[in-house]
Amino acid sequence: MITFPNAKINLGLDVVSKRPDGYHNLETIFYPIPLEDVLEITPVDDGDAPECDFTMYNAVFEGDDNDNLVVKAYRILAADYSLPKVKMSLYKNIPTGAGLGGGSADAAFALKMLNEIAALGLSDERLEEYAARIGADCAFFIRNTPAYATGIGNILTPTTCNICGYTLALVKPDIHISTKEAYSLVSPAAPETPLTDIATLPIREWKGRMKNDFEKSVFAAHPSMEKIKEKLYSMGAIYASMSGSGSAFFGIFDKELPADELKEQFPGIFCWSCRM
Repeated sequence: MITFPNAKINLGLDVVSKRPDGYHNLETIFYPIPLEDVLEITPVDDGDAPECDFTMYNAVFEGDDNDNLVVKAYRILAADYSLPKVKMSLYKNIPTGAGLGGGSADAAFALKMLNEIAALGLSDERLEEYAARIGADCAFFIRNTPAYATGIGNILTPTTCNICGYTLALVKPDIHISTKEAYSLVSPAAPETPLTDIATLPIREWKGRMKNDFEKSVFAAHPSMEKIKEKLYSMGAIYASMSGSGSAFFGIFDKELPADELKEQFPGIFCWSCRM
């Protein structure tokens, strides 16, 4: 069985408050985009085979394969249900360390595939519970539709926010942003205008209203990243922002944007564009 886990972007991100458990309460809008990995899961009828034989292509996973979120998805279900031995192959197209949710998407899609392969009959609600145990934004990819997210990103409410008909451009520099670095200059506070209100405005009115609180820290440490956002605006973006804690940026355009033009402006780094 083959499936295509897709990325997401964050339309705005407000760090609202610090929690007693050390995490932070956020407000953001997760929006799915058609930049996709390829995940194949095949049951294996071999008594000598490992329970979960995992291989990843087109990217390097730094660490033990058992720590990969796809493998964790298998093990978290196998702890409660009888699963067949499987061979899992993951081909990465979504950049890692980008704030695009690639690893979370891979894990969520693995949960959905294993649910089908093993005929477990788990509901979306139950799959979301398992996904939330893997990662804060993992549950979003179970239903995979635009959602207003609160808590640590795990409390999801459907939203009618829509960027269909626009061109979306992604630019991901070769810079890694740690969670500690992203939070370094953030002062948690409720936004003056709720993100849900801003999202109802025409996209042309998002600039100057919708924001990503992590940009302050990231731009202070990496001035070149602010220039990426500025260049997206100079190219005609009607709204541009960093996604999540970075390091990918997106621009929303109301015109066609050929991939060659994007690559000319951002040579040597990951670029992608799509009419939504």
